[in-house]
Amino acid sequence: MAFQQISEIRNQLRCLGARPAHEQRILRLWSQAKSQNSGSRPLESFMPAALRQALPELTDSLSSLLRLQSTHPAEDGSVRWLLALQDGQTLETVGLPRDGVCVSSQVGCAVGCVFCMTGKEGLIRQVGSAEIVAQVAFARLHRAVKKVVFMGMGEPAHNLDNVLEAIEVLGTVGNIGHKSLVFSTVGDSRVFERLPLGLVKPALALSLHSTRAELLPRAPKMTPEELVEAAEIYAQQTGYPIQYQWTLLEGVNDTKEEIEGIVRLLKGKYALMNMIPYNSVDDLPFRRPSWERAAEIARTLHRQGILTKLRNSAGQDVEGGCGQLRARHLQAESSSNQRNLSKPLRTLQALEAPLHFVKAKPATFL
Repeated sequence: MAFQQISEIRNQLRCLGARPAHEQRILRLWSQAKSQNSGSRPLESFMPAALRQALPELTDSLSSLLRLQSTHPAEDGSVRWLLALQDGQTLETVGLPRDGVCVSSQVGCAVGCVFCMTGKEGLIRQVGSAEIVAQVAFARLHRAVKKVVFMGMGEPAHNLDNVLEAIEVLGTVGNIGHKSLVFSTVGDSRVFERLPLGLVKPALALSLHSTRAELLPRAPKMTPEELVEAAEIYAQQTGYPIQYQWTLLEGVNDTKEEIEGIVRLLKGKYALMNMIPYNSVDDLPFRRPSWERAAEIARTLHRQGILTKLRNSAGQDVEGGCGQLRARHLQAESSSNQRNLSKPLRTLQALEAPLHFVKAKPATFL
């Protein structure tokens, strides 16, 4: 059995005689990282024989959706995992402080944010809904998970069917509160059409980053004003404030003009602005402003009536910017292949670049 989508799992279960209650039970135990033998009742008392006999193989198939490549704990309590999919492609999943997990929805990304490592390689493939849920199940093997944010590799709006199917499972049998599922996007009209129609309505985070378009060259052609207006309608429909993400780049979007633009956009809106100083990438020209400058910006917005939180990007001490672990892994593989042409085989451990730890500052909440 090989799966990428939740629908494929459901179809296989139905072929084995599963009824809706059996489907829900198997998906519930898997998504919550519990044994399929959990419960006080013996399986023989309620599960069809064909399904019961196939359960070990099914369990193995679900467990093999992801394979751990490397683990990188950080001093802030987060941990970044590099995970391999069944076809050998890799993605990043991050265990966050305070019982959260950040999942990836694509391998690569087509948006091409100029400050993001993931966007440099373009879109390689979509991550299936089963592979998304598997990231949460994997994280639950290692820590409690009460919140799931779709802020890892990829643009969720460009993989909408898979992301929404995963959200429905996580928000029902996965036991994650609807408000604790955060759909993060650069903005796409399809998002605002489909999110209100779902059984599970997640919180919405908009990656704004600038009042201009230069930073997100291939984002959908909605102006910041159009994005904010569409998001405000969703906020009123759900009762959740919209979370706006603003990655602070020194000399780029930390200027007086940009801050004034934020105030014009968000004044009076049901909104929360998350200011996140940039997680620097060696191969890119951008840098984070000083913590003092970031705190000054957050205080300025707060005084102007914009609820603002200044956050530290998780895992900064382990090069935790989106896509960095995958890029390092690919570089290590490339270096290994080149060396193997003229030298004996060396272990992966010897090829991995060392991790450099620095003390991360705690988030400041204003």
